[in-house]
Amino acid sequence: MRLSIGPIQYFWERARVLEFYEKAAQSAAEIIYLGEVICSKRRLIRNDDWIAIGNELRQEGKEVVLSTLTLLEAASEASSLKHLCENNEFMLEANDIAAIQLLSAAGKEFVTGPAINIYNHGSLKLLAAKGMKRWVLPVELGLETLKELQEQRPEGVQTEVFALGRLPLAYSARCYTARSHNLPKDDCRFKCLDYPDGRLLKTQEAQDFLALNGIQTQSALTHQALDRLTELEALGVDVLRISPQFTHTMSIIEIFNAARQGADLEPLINELESLLPFGSCNGYLLKQPGMDYDPAYAA
Repeated sequence: MRLSIGPIQYFWERARVLEFYEKAAQSAAEIIYLGEVICSKRRLIRNDDWIAIGNELRQEGKEVVLSTLTLLEAASEASSLKHLCENNEFMLEANDIAAIQLLSAAGKEFVTGPAINIYNHGSLKLLAAKGMKRWVLPVELGLETLKELQEQRPEGVQTEVFALGRLPLAYSARCYTARSHNLPKDDCRFKCLDYPDGRLLKTQEAQDFLALNGIQTQSALTHQALDRLTELEALGVDVLRISPQFTHTMSIIEIFNAARQGADLEPLINELESLLPFGSCNGYLLKQPGMDYDPAYAA
């Protein structure tokens, strides 16, 4: 299995992003996704900048994929998407049906991100006919459904699984980070910069529950599939995706790299747990509530 670094879901300072990809270029990940997937107001790095970063990563031997916005809300965003789809440098990850339509009409191959609802063989077959070369299993689906879909996966289509990261649960036209500061979305003052891993929400019982990331709602706990690596490999998964967090991402990639090379999983899982902000969850993989964690090994 190959490793991928998913697009950065948060709003980081430009220097931090550039530093991150300098390190990613030397990492064990073979595939790197680039681009803004949450909010078009995050303009510290623009489409042309992503392409320039992609060219540098490609020189280091990385497969580069440009990711599109997950929720289009304005004509300007549609125009930016069209411009991105017209690039002939890199394949795109379509996170919205509009991107799929543009890429298919242009005869271009693409990847579908976890926000694209692929729940059955018919969807896989339809999108493969339109040019899909790799798909990411929606995060709410589990190993049982993955097995069923893999059994009838179209020839030439790769499967990628969201293997580590806060779960992207929902998207809204409203910016909840701005709202949490009593600010309107159009005058958000870029509050997302203050929360490089999202703004944590707790229940009334003080349990870590959700994270606000602009228009996106995430899980507070970090989903991880490391201890199900053997099962994923047996199911024919081609790529494991690591979603970046503000710290320790490169160390996490090294842990997954050691695991896929046959290192003992139990100590790696214990090491991984120490690098996650608020602990693990894997419930969706096992047909349980998503915030549950059922370890394959005792911590």
